[in-house]
Amino acid sequence: MLQKSKRLKRTQVIAVVFLTIAGIVNYLDRTTLSIANHSVSEELHLSGAQIGLLLSAFSLAYAFAQLPVGAMLDRFGSRAMLGLGMLVWSVAQMAGGFIQSLNHFLFARTILGIAEAPLFPAGAKVVNEWFAVHERGGPTGTFIASSTIAPMIAPPLLTVLMLSFGWRTMFVIMGVLGVLVSVGWYVWYRNRDEVTLTQDETEWLDQNAKTEARPNKGLSFKEWGALFKLRNTWGMIFGFMGVIYMVWLYLTWLPGYLEHERHLSIAKTGWLVSIPYIFGTLGMGGSGYIADYLLRRGMAPIRSRKWPVCIGLIGAAAFTVPAAYTPSTAMAIAYVSLAMFFVNLASGSAWALVTVAAPRHLVASLGSMQNFGGYLGGSFAPVITGIVVDQTHSFVNALLISAAVAFAAALVYLFVVREVAPQPASTHVPSVS
Repeated sequence: MLQKSKRLKRTQVIAVVFLTIAGIVNYLDRTTLSIANHSVSEELHLSGAQIGLLLSAFSLAYAFAQLPVGAMLDRFGSRAMLGLGMLVWSVAQMAGGFIQSLNHFLFARTILGIAEAPLFPAGAKVVNEWFAVHERGGPTGTFIASSTIAPMIAPPLLTVLMLSFGWRTMFVIMGVLGVLVSVGWYVWYRNRDEVTLTQDETEWLDQNAKTEARPNKGLSFKEWGALFKLRNTWGMIFGFMGVIYMVWLYLTWLPGYLEHERHLSIAKTGWLVSIPYIFGTLGMGGSGYIADYLLRRGMAPIRSRKWPVCIGLIGAAAFTVPAAYTPSTAMAIAYVSLAMFFVNLASGSAWALVTVAAPRHLVASLGSMQNFGGYLGGSFAPVITGIVVDQTHSFVNALLISAAVAFAAALVYLFVVREVAPQPASTHVPSVS
């Protein structure tokens, strides 16, 4: 009977701990401008539109950086690419503490978005390399949960730093923290092809995988491009748009919804916003373990991830609708919390899907394609919501649009993503089933 070696266990712990910490720092760095926007706008004399431009500069740069970053990850490995990405985004974060003009800030935020792009595709690649198929869901859900943990702790943590030291020093402190994490990652983590594995270790990692990447060869452009010919790739790209649309609607507008629609004070909003993110963390963290449980019960790998995604999106849509209509603030928070649980269940399951939907040398590429679609679609959520609220003076229609988008995305996953994708004969891109 196969047994996992102590070295594999140690490597897995190091990988997941660093990925989770990096994810938390990643989202905290994204949030610093949101926390400091009033102070920044006053000191630099920026309008609301200019602050919005700064926020958009990050998200658009992040989305369009996904495609080349995924290919680079598969070619050069997660150790170097994620280490370099963390270092560059941390320097860009520190630079935000020294800027003196809008153009300087735009440049820093654009570099921040580009450099943060490797994190989640790298995480999917790391899990694919160092975990057997039947145990990939748990670690995926754990490190992806950083995307809900950070927004939960960001308001109190960053506000304390800003009030204690000023917004410029807050930027610098967060940048220094990121540099330390990047150094730790590069020193402690190793790519799988940098380690000489025993036969037992190789058999443990490759069990239940019908195909495996050919070792020690760089990713070719032909292989990368061939992913766009596959049905599953497009299903994951368009399906993930619905996931991130709802995630970003709540991330960017939940405080405003509670303040303007529910007439809560800023102080109360600051505390109540954390409740939905607690539920979101539970959904994200549990997503991978649900997928692994379904796999152990005999469900095929892709199906064990696809069904939680579909259930999560349908559940998120189902609870967003009553959140829009209920007259009770308490019930609205309860509905939003349940919607956050389900949409993050879908998000975590979507990343778990990446780890089994492609062979090892293409996982980061597929993950980056999915993430590109998600953030390209998600970038419309704040804009559409703002337009709807301006015209109707209510969040009702904006929430209903989000529910409709989530439901449509569930249909995409259900009918487009399937267990075995047809392979173009000339590409030699193997499929995992």
